[in-house]
Amino acid sequence: MTRALIVGAKGRMGQALVRCAKNFGDIRIGGQIDKGDDLSDVIRQCDVVVDFSSHEATTAVVGVCAESKKAIVIGTTGHSGKERAEIEKRKAKIPMVWASNFSTGVNTLFWLTRRAAEILGPEFDLEIVEIHHRLKKDAPSGTARSLAEILAKVRKLQLDSAVRHGRVGIVGGRTAGEIGIHSIRGGDVVGDHTVIFASAGERLELTHKASSRETFANGALRAALWVVKQKPGLYDMQDVLGLK
Repeated sequence: MTRALIVGAKGRMGQALVRCAKNFGDIRIGGQIDKGDDLSDVIRQCDVVVDFSSHEATTAVVGVCAESKKAIVIGTTGHSGKERAEIEKRKAKIPMVWASNFSTGVNTLFWLTRRAAEILGPEFDLEIVEIHHRLKKDAPSGTARSLAEILAKVRKLQLDSAVRHGRVGIVGGRTAGEIGIHSIRGGDVVGDHTVIFASAGERLELTHKASSRETFANGALRAALWVVKQKPGLYDMQDVLGLK
């Protein structure tokens, strides 16, 4: 039996993890903490930490896990470059699954996006549209950024210089090296992502729509069961699903 400790247990994803864990016969929730609680006090009660707190908290959470030799699943997004570097330094000490999205469907979208970009080639313009609920704090979503990273890698582009976040005013014609990202916020949308490949005379769109956070929670719990059996290193959901 794998014991999981939920960090960010009072949040929407934290609550979904607790609900979904009841459907897994080989995992149980060994602890739940949130803002103001000390992870060091309870980490011995678990085999793996599942962090859905906030990007500001994740660096410290990973540090405690590294000291205690506990595996971790990271579901927070919106990290700065410095935060990402601090987290990645711990990969030599503990196994970590760090993903922008734990949905099986979204990770299939990642795979399809890569293949489509390879097949269609540079003649197709690349645009990403993402929609989330009004309370989401970061934009673009971590999933949209992951999609952009995939497209930039295939096209051999520098991500930061290629990305175009929306357009306003007299901006001129679209350049071939752009990857457009457009973030929409409203209502209670769990998460929709569309990758658009547009060329003269035809357009291909790949879309994933999530209607329940349980999709992400089930994936994160699946990752937790997988990561406790791995050697130290930095993994993502593609590794968990065997899509690499």
